Amino acid sequence: MPPYGRRVARDGSNEVLTALGRSVRALRLAQGLTQERLAEGAGLHTTYVSDIERGRRNAGVINVARIAQALRTDLAGLMQEVEAERRRAG
Repeated sequence: MPPYGRRVARDGSNEVLTALGRSVRALRLAQGLTQERLAEGAGLHTTYVSDIERGRRNAGVINVARIAQALRTDLAGLMQEVEAERRRAG
């Protein structure tokens, strides 16, 4: 069953969510951050960050920008990582 009983989109959005999650996790680990530290730096709950990293949460732009800032990058830099991850997985 999809997370939280929601339907899983079949339009490629899951691919984007997975790529975002992998990118966030890779950047976080490269900086030696725990999910707790990342969540704290972004002003988000640890469960929310965990859901993003697992591709189970469709994060809003403001929250993605907060995560990018906590990862010491900008939104454009994070999205470049996401696109690179999509190409690697594709």
